Amino acid sequence: MKILVVDDMPLMRHVLINMLRSLDYNDITEATDGSQALELLKKQHFDLVITDLHMPKMDGKCLLNHIRETPEFDDLPVLMVTCEDSKQTVTDMIAAKVSGFIIKPFCLNTLQKQLSRIVKPA
Repeated sequence: MKILVVDDMPLMRHVLINMLRSLDYNDITEATDGSQALELLKKQHFDLVITDLHMPKMDGKCLLNHIRETPEFDDLPVLMVTCEDSKQTVTDMIAAKVSGFIIKPFCLNTLQKQLSRIVKPA
């Protein structure tokens, strides 16, 4: 499984990647914002995108909208990670067809539960 991790904070990308590796996901690519993620998506196939909501240049919601509007990506699972837990934000992400939602801070078990829910076995 090829995973794209998108976050403007290097420490958060590092934490997420280490959690994914401990769950035996090792094919991981990093992007620093939504626009870099879109460029990578155009060049390579990914099975899952894990993205932060708040980033410069292009945020996670805008990235999610681009993915859902692009026919070749529209069924790509997108897991949104954010420290924002307002009902409106969650509602907006569901309306934008996010596959899963994790509120920071989170533990390995939370990530594993979301992954097992949205990732289809090979």
